[in-house]
Amino acid sequence: MKIDFQETTDDLAKRIDIHSRYGSKDIDAWMLEVLNLQPGIKILDVGCGSGKQCFSFFHHLNGKAEITGTDVSESLLDEAREKNKAIDHAIDFKHLDFNEEFDLPSNHFDLVSACFAIYYAQDIPFTLSEMYRVLKPGGRLFTTGPMPTNKQIFYDIIREATGKPIPPMPGSSRYASEIYGTTQKLFSKTEQHIFENPLTFNSVEPFMVYTRASMSEDRRLWNSLFETHDEFETVMNQIEKVARKRIEADGTLVMTKVVGGFIATK
Repeated sequence: MKIDFQETTDDLAKRIDIHSRYGSKDIDAWMLEVLNLQPGIKILDVGCGSGKQCFSFFHHLNGKAEITGTDVSESLLDEAREKNKAIDHAIDFKHLDFNEEFDLPSNHFDLVSACFAIYYAQDIPFTLSEMYRVLKPGGRLFTTGPMPTNKQIFYDIIREATGKPIPPMPGSSRYASEIYGTTQKLFSKTEQHIFENPLTFNSVEPFMVYTRASMSEDRRLWNSLFETHDEFETVMNQIEKVARKRIEADGTLVMTKVVGGFIATK
């Protein structure tokens, strides 16, 4: 499966900011709780983006870990390397395309994490098998992604605004089915954890910031709704009208993020 996806630093930053400002729960704290990391471990973060998860691991372990962050986007890696200066380049950031063989040793890492990324892989069994290969025996793979009920009101509003069906999203359409099933086949044990985070909007503006960032991060996923910039703006105006009407009627708009965390042991 060929999935065209390229997230920009700006779109990513906007979505992360909305999650932190309007959500009631901290997904990083949840991840650290379910992982129960121990000092001295070797961590590989695949699809690290601008390094958010790597830095979270680093600070939680007080720097007592060997952390490697990889991504296919050079612009996101540049941003991560810039932040890395503040901790004396303690994290190793390098380019890696998870659709190709990992240029990394076998049986090396205690933890491989892939947060909100793996469902963009072209060949899920191949990518997961590479993650399995680089893990030590007894090592763990931790992946996160949207479950089928993730941010349901977001899609309901888009559907109502445009009158068109929502195109299949790589995350919610692949994560709980294809990825979880493949993980169960490859690994000796697989656990599923669920994180729910309601984002409460009292006005339409932050919801639209999130919507614009989400739908522009890769417009090719949404090409059944718009193709040109003018069409994109028309859709945004339609969505804003519906969202504003809902907030006026209910006082708030609550969009619940529903994330699955899969922990698989080699």
